[in-house]
Amino acid sequence: MSNFFESDSGSNLTEFSVSELSGSIKRTVETAFDHVRVRGEISGYRGPHSSGHAYFSLKDDKARIDAVIWKGSFSKLKFRPEEGMEVIATGKITTFPGSSKYQIVIENLEPAGAGALMALLEERRRRLAAEGLFDQGRKQLLPFMPRVIGVVTSPTGAVIRDILHRIADRFPVHVIVWPVKVQGDGSGEEIANAIRGFNAIAPGSAIARPDVLIVARGGGSLEDLWSFNDEIVVRAAADSDIPLISAVGHETDWTLIDHAADVRAPTPTGAAEMAVPVRADLQAQLAGLAARLAGSTTRQMDNRRQGLRALVRALPSLDQLLALPRRRFDEAASGLGRGLELNTLNKRRTFERIASGLRLDMLVHRLQVQRQTLTERMQRADRIVERRLLQATSRVSSFDSALRSLPVRLLGQVERQKERVTGISRRADTAVLHRMAQNRSGLAAHERILQSLSYKNVLKRGYAVIRDEENRTLTRAEAISSGMFVSMEFADGRVSAVTTDEAGASSPTETSAPKKKPTKPASSTPTDQGSLF
Repeated sequence: MSNFFESDSGSNLTEFSVSELSGSIKRTVETAFDHVRVRGEISGYRGPHSSGHAYFSLKDDKARIDAVIWKGSFSKLKFRPEEGMEVIATGKITTFPGSSKYQIVIENLEPAGAGALMALLEERRRRLAAEGLFDQGRKQLLPFMPRVIGVVTSPTGAVIRDILHRIADRFPVHVIVWPVKVQGDGSGEEIANAIRGFNAIAPGSAIARPDVLIVARGGGSLEDLWSFNDEIVVRAAADSDIPLISAVGHETDWTLIDHAADVRAPTPTGAAEMAVPVRADLQAQLAGLAARLAGSTTRQMDNRRQGLRALVRALPSLDQLLALPRRRFDEAASGLGRGLELNTLNKRRTFERIASGLRLDMLVHRLQVQRQTLTERMQRADRIVERRLLQATSRVSSFDSALRSLPVRLLGQVERQKERVTGISRRADTAVLHRMAQNRSGLAAHERILQSLSYKNVLKRGYAVIRDEENRTLTRAEAISSGMFVSMEFADGRVSAVTTDEAGASSPTETSAPKKKPTKPASSTPTDQGSLF
């Protein structure tokens, strides 16, 4: 047994550990395949990992190889890998000792020919169109005369100079340029960020918000224009709140941003022409409209003037308009005098009817009744005052006798009550005297009224009252007969007389004459016409 083991261990084969063998294989493979180009179809691609690295596989119809793109190389790729895309990968082969697998570390990745790029472009166009990013309902109208224009392009090419020159020729406005890379690594992100940056400017801020955007680039190959086919650029253009004009390449060049933009221009110069109108054309159009407005205004004024003259000729003359009112005025003026006379006569009759009811004996009777009433009221007031004074005196006497019978200790309280009663008595006397003074003034006023209504005031003006033997007032001449004894009362006294035939006929007339005097004011009232009309 010992000989057997000794012969086996004495072999010339080198013994390796697993790690040594895996490391040797790794070095051998990396040395033999340190720079290779592999053509295949991307499989299992799910986008970059959270670490920034991308892991997937390359396959053909017979084999499959794992692939990895490190974070540094992934950011430098001209386009992003997609599932099912046929590509040509450039890199080196290496192994992964932990699982005995080999993989290709990709340093550069490019589509496998123009056909592959077109297929990728067509597939991306169909997918974005299915999302509705190219729908016509999303398109916005361009403003007719923008104040500010935002341009997203390279600041060092002929494109920006063509745009600025064309805008200055047509209608100079304020232009804001957002410089970006239009091809190469990171150009898609810069273009998308520029579009979003313009939309993020708030109205009224320090930087003016553009009214329209122009995304422009010169002509080039499909690879040169590939940044404008980037999905992030297309989504930024579709989401723009500011109307956007795409002007990428020549008229025959089409990119995905052309479908998402609101308007596609064939060239950058054409985009500038779409953005602004021609100021000279606008000025000429405005001058033509102003001339047409002035001409139409003049014609309208002439037509209105002629119509007004025709209406003036159709109107009646002033004499025709005033003929009927003038006739009515004359008729009313002719009837005015007769109306005044009739109105005055009616007023006179009314006055005489009212005056006939005012007789002297009625006034005298009313005065006597008023005088008697006042006298009775004064007598009643005097009796009431005397009765209240007697009652107050008796109460005071009873209080005094009651106070004298009170004990000595209540004398102080009694004295205070006595003073209070004395004050109340004085106030009562004052109130009674005041009330009596008021009554006297009222009686005096009534007396003055009676005096003003007394017939003796009428006698002072030259009138007389004639009475018969029974002291009855004679008011008519027919009540006096010849040889009748009468008395005549004047203002200063009475005179007795006997009537005769001649005297009896004349004296009643004289006594009744004054009764007609009160009617004189009625005959003189027509002089004061203002109170009647």
